[in-house]
Amino acid sequence: MHKLIAIWSHPRSMSTALERLMRERGDLTCLHEPFMYHYYIGEGRGAFPGFDVDPAHPTEYAAIRDMLVDKAGAGPVCFKDMPYYVMPRIAEDPAFLSRLTHAFLIRHPMASILSYHKLDPKMSLHEIGLETQWQLFEAVQAAGLPAVVVEAETVRADARATMRVFWEALGLDWREEAFDWGEPPKDWGQVSAWHENATTSSGIRCADAEEMVRVEMEFEAAVADGAGHLRDYLDHHLPYYQRLSEAALQV
Repeated sequence: MHKLIAIWSHPRSMSTALERLMRERGDLTCLHEPFMYHYYIGEGRGAFPGFDVDPAHPTEYAAIRDMLVDKAGAGPVCFKDMPYYVMPRIAEDPAFLSRLTHAFLIRHPMASILSYHKLDPKMSLHEIGLETQWQLFEAVQAAGLPAVVVEAETVRADARATMRVFWEALGLDWREEAFDWGEPPKDWGQVSAWHENATTSSGIRCADAEEMVRVEMEFEAAVADGAGHLRDYLDHHLPYYQRLSEAALQV
């Protein structure tokens, strides 16, 4: 039975860059947010800006789940998705939950909320994603399954060292070719506006020492400019980020 790896992320967590590293390994069939179709199309949970819908993609939870399992019958599969697309449905589906190898990618919510706000000022509290990410993490642990947590800031600080530990935790071998990026994946075109950095970059961009200071200044400026709800979003999701961070890989 081949691996079926789920990378559970939250919006603007550098998840597409991590997905790019998984794709460039060359030994995994990778899918980009397949359950987005369930959440936004199948359940009609509002509009997602910049989502160019593929009419051939399944839109129901069970059909997407079965598609992933079928693909993993032919070879190892990795998909990146958001827990709020599938919770609580996946927690009530123990066969699928236990079929997956679970990884969680987190980023400090001040940075992810600010980045999300720039692309979609109408994003909801729920779509920030860290609360539901924690709920899924708890469900995985309650089922007695391993869960690998990695922080975006750790990947950016030392991509090779972090990915070595991350891949070992997932049972994958080292692939140096993953760090040399070529043409962007074709299926990213459906949400291209959201992934410009990962599309145009040739590798992981290291963060400079002053980046978080600039993020904090921009965040406070946005709040002062009328986006006071961003602070409410941060206060709500920060505890879930902190709990997940306590379980993160140490590199």
